[in-house]
Amino acid sequence: MKKLLLLMLMFVSLTATAQKDVTKFLGIPVDGYKDEMKKNLIGKGFKYNSRYDNFSGEFNGYDVNVYIATNNNKVWRVMVCDANTCGEGDIKIRFNNLCRQFSKNKKYLPVNLDEKEYIISDDEDISYEMLVKNKRYQASYYQAVDPSKIDTLALQNRVREAIMKEYTEEQIENPTDKQLEHMESIKVYEAAKYAFEIVENKLVWFMISEKFGKYYISLFYDNEYNHSDGEDL
Repeated sequence: MKKLLLLMLMFVSLTATAQKDVTKFLGIPVDGYKDEMKKNLIGKGFKYNSRYDNFSGEFNGYDVNVYIATNNNKVWRVMVCDANTCGEGDIKIRFNNLCRQFSKNKKYLPVNLDEKEYIISDDEDISYEMLVKNKRYQASYYQAVDPSKIDTLALQNRVREAIMKEYTEEQIENPTDKQLEHMESIKVYEAAKYAFEIVENKLVWFMISEKFGKYYISLFYDNEYNHSDGEDL
């Protein structure tokens, strides 16, 4: 087992931690209680409006309104909406620019590997598509794994369990070159699966919303760990 433990330690050198890697908005974890999130948003310069229970401020160069959604008193979503509406031509540009910004930002991974499908063509009649055909213009991304939040102990245990399903202790301690190569592939596979299980809970997406014939962007930072999954039924 010594060789296996050494291989795992070489593969992951970060300190083990049990802290969850959750979606962040402006560096603020989308987690915890609403009052705490309110304080954090105010600390970022947003102004609270008690009448609508939302915040106003500037985000990514636009005036926006920010809303907090909770489930069982835990924050699971931060929604950011343009404060001002615009026409069809401008919203296409706004949407496509956002797609390009997310695409080049290394903190994000596209849910759809073919990101070109997100882009709206110049000749697209979005008013007809949305109102008549109920088409939804949406682009979705995952926030990348935060290395400082990786639970290395859990990852090491997963790799160890996966290898022990296929090899005896004797083979693990004295592997052939072929067996060692296969063990390496198991580690890579388990690490990739572990990473995907994290990022699928760190969803960030945006869509075109319509209001009285005008359009705006709604942007969502979701912590799927806190999202309702029927546990209250």
